Amino acid sequence: MAEPVEEPSNRPSDPWGRIKNLKSKRNGSNTWQVVAGSAVLGLVVATGAVLAAGPWDNGQRKAERQLAAAEHPTGGVHHGRRLPGAPEPAPSAPAVLGALDTVTRSAPQDPASLRTALAPLISAPELGTQVAASVVDTATGEQLYGRGAATPMTPASTVKIATAVAALSALGPHHRIATTVRLSEDGRTLTLVGGGDPTLDTAALRSLATTAAKALGGDGEDPVRLAYDTSRYTGPVRHPIGENPNIAPVTALMVDEGRLDDSDRGPADRSKDPAGDAARAFAAELTAAGVMVGGEPRAARPAAGARTVATHRSAPLSALVERTLTNSDNDIAEALARQTAIAKGESADFAGARRAVTTELKKLQVPTAGARLADGSGLDRQGRVAPALLTTLLARAADPERPGLRPVLTGLPVAGFTGTLSTRYRDTTGTPGLIRAKTGTLTGVNSLAGTVVDPQGRLLAFAFLASGSTVPADAEAALDALAAALTGAGGTAG
Repeated sequence: MAEPVEEPSNRPSDPWGRIKNLKSKRNGSNTWQVVAGSAVLGLVVATGAVLAAGPWDNGQRKAERQLAAAEHPTGGVHHGRRLPGAPEPAPSAPAVLGALDTVTRSAPQDPASLRTALAPLISAPELGTQVAASVVDTATGEQLYGRGAATPMTPASTVKIATAVAALSALGPHHRIATTVRLSEDGRTLTLVGGGDPTLDTAALRSLATTAAKALGGDGEDPVRLAYDTSRYTGPVRHPIGENPNIAPVTALMVDEGRLDDSDRGPADRSKDPAGDAARAFAAELTAAGVMVGGEPRAARPAAGARTVATHRSAPLSALVERTLTNSDNDIAEALARQTAIAKGESADFAGARRAVTTELKKLQVPTAGARLADGSGLDRQGRVAPALLTTLLARAADPERPGLRPVLTGLPVAGFTGTLSTRYRDTTGTPGLIRAKTGTLTGVNSLAGTVVDPQGRLLAFAFLASGSTVPADAEAALDALAAALTGAGGTAG
């Protein structure tokens, strides 16, 4: 029987659902912390901009760039040329939130204070029989707190951070996965070629079919044969955990992640033949476009000399990474791992993806000793990573010299607002919006890794991995308390 895993929230509270109307608390001691988070991460939780889903430009959201480029934060808005005798422009309102105190922000975190704050929380029995932790200052890379920080443990879905960093490093944030249609030289066979895009949908198939129909020309009375090619991926299509509602067969061609309902995240009934179903759906779209398709689609590679007549490209890799992390999307995570394998010249299967991701992390000088990246999603409990590996990855993503890795930070769920953290932290005074973290849950395994702004205004990366827990909800609450302590909420740290 497949073991239960985390079920990402279906609430429309992230950039891949309907945007919620965020209301923040502007209560004294937390105001400057929200500003600190905005300055470091490009987040303006207090005004709802944490969910802004705009296009990317050199690794940074355009909305963030425009915010950073504001020259007159306290007023002086230019209204164009003023006519002679016209009244002076009305003065702009003063800033609601004051600027960060640069002296305070440069103050280092006190490791002793951090140990004092975390000591009673890390020993909580709700966390199980083994807990490992790492907290680092992303600006300096200094480890401020460690407990078994180099000990490899089962990461569950927090391993998606490693998968995402490796993919962005190997392919870049602007990479798109292509699905193509190729036409044989005799004009009698169309082949739908999967590139490994699990987000391919009906609208994309319709566009491909319309374009292919135009390339065929004719009056539609001569039937064409339809083939589909999944050879871009190799090896078993089933994840090692077997058939499971949390992941579809891993194939280079599928529609809507092989889901058999209208969901776009979380567990769902899955197709047992995603590639065949995609080909049959494409045949229906070809028919609607006026193309007569003869017989059933068959699995085959394009004939020699076939030319590409239609192409659909996925959203940029930056957006796929964000969706993966926000919703804990297992299907996209496995696709990212295989795309990394292809980019590194490895076989596009589980083993090749493991080698490719590990190689890319080593290139980034991440501590991989004892790590075993069994899969890209974290569903395989044979995977092992140390907390220090995760915090180092988060620090790399926060490095201003590595803007291409920034989607790893912007994709992390926001405490109390988005994705798998949308229903957590709501009862923790002062912490919603200050914590961004990837969750992880398997039977007896709970983990949390992400970033937080400390009382000094510095961005910290943390990773807490626990195993041997018996009540998942209690373990999650204990992990949340650890992350909350880093913010100094309620005077627990700092």
